[in-house]
Amino acid sequence: MDFNPGDVVKLKSGGPVMTVEQLGKHSVTQEDTVWCTWFEKIGNKQELHREHFNPVTLEKWQRPSGTFAIRRG
Repeated sequence: MDFNPGDVVKLKSGGPVMTVEQLGKHSVTQEDTVWCTWFEKIGNKQELHREHFNPVTLEKWQRPSGTFAIRRG
């Protein structure tokens, strides 16, 4: 797998940006699995979600360049 805990990923088909929490074999299928967490705004609250994914469905996410640029000097 090309992922590590703490990596920021997204489903290739779209959806929220997620953080890789754990990697391993699924206990039932024995397939490579990536466990992810993310937050979703529900009303005025941020709800934590957790789900597992097949690694072929994920890609590493990179913050678009220029977002949060800090100027010095």
